[in-house]
Amino acid sequence: MFRAAVVGTGFIGPVHVEGMRRAGVEVIGISGSSAARAQEGAKKLGIPRTYGSFAELLADADVQVVHLTSPNRFHFEQASQALQAGKHVMCEKPLAMNARESAELVRIAAKTGLAAGVNYNIRYYPLCLEARERIRSGSIGDVFHVAGGYVQDWLLYETDFNWRVLAEDGGPLRAVSDIGTHWLDLVQFITGREVEAVCADLRTVYPIRKRPTGGVETFSGKSRAITETEDVAITTDDYGGLLLRFSGGTKGICWVSQVTAGRKNCLRFEIAGAKQSLEWNSERPNELWIGRRETANEQLIRDPALLSPTARLHADYPGGHNEGFPDSFKQCFRAFYNSIADGSYRSNPQFPTFADGHREIVLCDAVVQSAQEEKWVEVKV
Repeated sequence: MFRAAVVGTGFIGPVHVEGMRRAGVEVIGISGSSAARAQEGAKKLGIPRTYGSFAELLADADVQVVHLTSPNRFHFEQASQALQAGKHVMCEKPLAMNARESAELVRIAAKTGLAAGVNYNIRYYPLCLEARERIRSGSIGDVFHVAGGYVQDWLLYETDFNWRVLAEDGGPLRAVSDIGTHWLDLVQFITGREVEAVCADLRTVYPIRKRPTGGVETFSGKSRAITETEDVAITTDDYGGLLLRFSGGTKGICWVSQVTAGRKNCLRFEIAGAKQSLEWNSERPNELWIGRRETANEQLIRDPALLSPTARLHADYPGGHNEGFPDSFKQCFRAFYNSIADGSYRSNPQFPTFADGHREIVLCDAVVQSAQEEKWVEVKV
């Protein structure tokens, strides 16, 4: 059994802990923004060890793998130090704050020969894998175009606040880099086509947000009474609209929003092919819509008995027993740890790698440039 430690006690850290445990990994330690936060997280999650600093975590010889769920601005330093300390790394996205940092992380990962993954967990919904296999088999024909997006409402009000809205903590992009990169990674993974150019339009709905004193955890705004606030200038995007050119001539359109009332966590894609089309929605993850012209459309309900062999490997429960968000983390981590166990991560990794994470950063840089210059920008990796 692998032994891992997690960095971060906010929303996504405990999700990693649960996913690791369900994947058969022993979580032996946790660190946070302070020793007190680490102790609080350890008590809540039943983790035996806490670390007063990241250096203390790295000094623990029992830790084989480090999961990074800290704010984006820490990813580069923590990932590079963990690799150089001989630890495999699974990092939340985005991998780094800019392409210079992410390129250096790819180099360090290659030099150390360790497994280095980025948590694009949405790849591992069984019906997303099924969509990929249907495109690879040619059953939907040539892919004409892709449409969809990722929309939420947790930052709908000007009093909604989180470190992610600050450029110094999360980078110049927010909605696009925080959730849009999930959509972009997913559709490239499913279609097998890479984004080669982008034309972007961004909007900051609230140039001034009112930060509640004491801060707010991700997705916790509705449960916390707002009392005193302070005005904070915001430059990151609440909304983004992207026109996309993919390799092979495929076209695409994506919209991203964290200010769409009623949409809690809705990633949706529709892929139009010469023979069929496919549609999937993360708020209904156990359904894949298959569109046809000459015969009736089909709604494929997730059932291992009805899936391709590859998708079936990542569907653990029988039809009618729904799988969702936490299961995607388990499946992603299982692929990561299995690849470490059999050594395939060195030549044929079965998980999203730092190289995938770097490409997303380069794409985000192109989005920023396109929005600033109001023109198409090529994605040059």
